[in-house]
Amino acid sequence: MSTRSEQILAALQEFLSTPLAERLNRHRHTGGEAHLLALFHTAVEQVPAYRSFLAAQGIDASVIRSLADFQRLPLTTKQNYMRAYPLAERCRDGDLSQYDMLAMSSGSTGTPMIWPRTVIHELDIAYRFEQVFHAFRADERSTLAVVCFAMGAWVGGMFTAACCRHLAAKGYPITVATPGNKKEEIFRVVRELGPDYDQIVLLGYPPYIKDVIDGGRADGMAWPRYVPKLVFAGEVFSEEWRDLVCARIGAEDPATATASLYGTADGGVLGNETPLSIRLRKYFAARPERAREVFGESRLPTLVQYDPVSRWFEVHDGTLVVSGDGGVPLLRYHIADKGGVIAYEEMLGLVGNEVEFGGRGAWPLPFVY
Repeated sequence: MSTRSEQILAALQEFLSTPLAERLNRHRHTGGEAHLLALFHTAVEQVPAYRSFLAAQGIDASVIRSLADFQRLPLTTKQNYMRAYPLAERCRDGDLSQYDMLAMSSGSTGTPMIWPRTVIHELDIAYRFEQVFHAFRADERSTLAVVCFAMGAWVGGMFTAACCRHLAAKGYPITVATPGNKKEEIFRVVRELGPDYDQIVLLGYPPYIKDVIDGGRADGMAWPRYVPKLVFAGEVFSEEWRDLVCARIGAEDPATATASLYGTADGGVLGNETPLSIRLRKYFAARPERAREVFGESRLPTLVQYDPVSRWFEVHDGTLVVSGDGGVPLLRYHIADKGGVIAYEEMLGLVGNEVEFGGRGAWPLPFVY
């Protein structure tokens, strides 16, 4: 068996045998700093572009031994790193052939970029989907996952389908359907297959999912019959909007019927909503002054929780910087989203006993907005 096969087999075995709670609590025992520094030194050793990037700025990687050292490293950006070095050089060993999947970004900020990955990178992101589906009780309810993102070269649809299939392999009673952004096919899948499952999950871009829901209602679709859950990605929305779509599908508790993913083509899914983060967001939505104190403005940002061992967040001049492994490892990558980080204990102190912090899906993970 080749080294590549052995690595993939080990990653699959770890994913399939690791309970979600164990995975999400690991940061409490190991901390994210050690994983972050290990990623940095591995990237220096294996990624030609990152070695060149540091050398061009006169940085000796061997002296980076602490989090404080790491935080003094220069930021990487699309301009000074992603577009400055060839794709192969940004990959491990400068070899694109070791990756089994290529995806395109949307190009919303310029020319679309190509992002390579392997099954190993998908499995890391699959834990984010597991958090969401676990909150939907998909570990104990038969679930039809209907992927409504565009399929093909674009990152969202294929990545989502792959991660849902990994959950099925882990033992979740999930079946994945991939009609993509074809409304008539979505309706056909739901009508023909939905009655055979305890619930369905529609995954897609928020405005498009609303269009599917409204179009189905106009076409006589009785959404409550299928016990729908909704997974969103790609756009921020208000709590009033969430309540509206939930009312139209007959979902009584939006905190356990919806979840938004915070993802990018370059970093994968960086964080995800949980029942806890949704309850907190609704709390702040009803208190604009408190929201302004915490987030800097009364308009609510996306609020998610993240695993600091998988993705490490920093704040630079009020914008987010992320580090994490992937087909192209990210080291202090400036994603330029306006936002910030709030520790779990800090958030608990901000709201006290005004928000229920227990229950299913309430993980002791930090927040990013």
